[in-house]
Amino acid sequence: MGTVQEAHNVRVLGAGETTIVLGHGFGTDQSVWKHLVPHLVDQYKVILYDNMGAGTTNPDYFDFDRYATLEGYAYDLIAILEEFNVDNCVYVGHSLSSMTGVIASIFRPDLFHKLIMISASPRFVNTDDYYGGFEQEDIEQLCSAMETNYKSWISGFAPLVVGGDMDSVAVQEFSRTLFNMRPDIALSVFRTIFTFDLRHFLGRVTVPCHIIQSSRDLAVPVAVAEYLHQNLGGKSIVEVMSTEGHLPQLSAPEITVPVLLRHIQNDIVDA
Repeated sequence: MGTVQEAHNVRVLGAGETTIVLGHGFGTDQSVWKHLVPHLVDQYKVILYDNMGAGTTNPDYFDFDRYATLEGYAYDLIAILEEFNVDNCVYVGHSLSSMTGVIASIFRPDLFHKLIMISASPRFVNTDDYYGGFEQEDIEQLCSAMETNYKSWISGFAPLVVGGDMDSVAVQEFSRTLFNMRPDIALSVFRTIFTFDLRHFLGRVTVPCHIIQSSRDLAVPVAVAEYLHQNLGGKSIVEVMSTEGHLPQLSAPEITVPVLLRHIQNDIVDA
């Protein structure tokens, strides 16, 4: 077993000429794709992996400096693709990983046929001319609450982000994977995500991007999806689904999975 495969718990499923690579977001792991994977394995080769810092990875491998920027995650993704001799893949990234895919595609566009970006944001904090959904004070309060009592923070954060009460299966699942993270690592990743500004990268993207967004997402306003569409350097398309929450592939698979399959199967057609 190669070091990259072991460190990221890489799994290769199915068979097919086209390779689908699935990247999860903050607070989850590859299990977040459990509703989508069964629909892919008969037709595609599917690669799943865990981001460093996920509760399923070895916390000793987490380098706080490396993962203080998304470039660290992008280099990991490129290493995984190279390890498994993948090129021209369809990359499906959620939240953090959607932007990881953006950066990786700038470094190595040859590795990507297209990016499918779910709940993506290049910046979460508002500026004078940009609406990301959060004020800086909001982020500081969330970080302070994480530091004070991580378990208590999860019980408040999970239902807000997923959209639902603590009794919902999706909220319980997100709470479980959040709780599996070591609290200091979770705080570090959270700070990285909520302080990055990747807007300057967007114009350098050349691979086609499919932007998939919930109509109601506390973490990412619909305006952000349109911002991505207007500022990405390559072809892009936006689909806003009638779903609620930041993890629609987990909380509303009956709507989200058919949308994802359609975008996986169909490329953007020039108008």
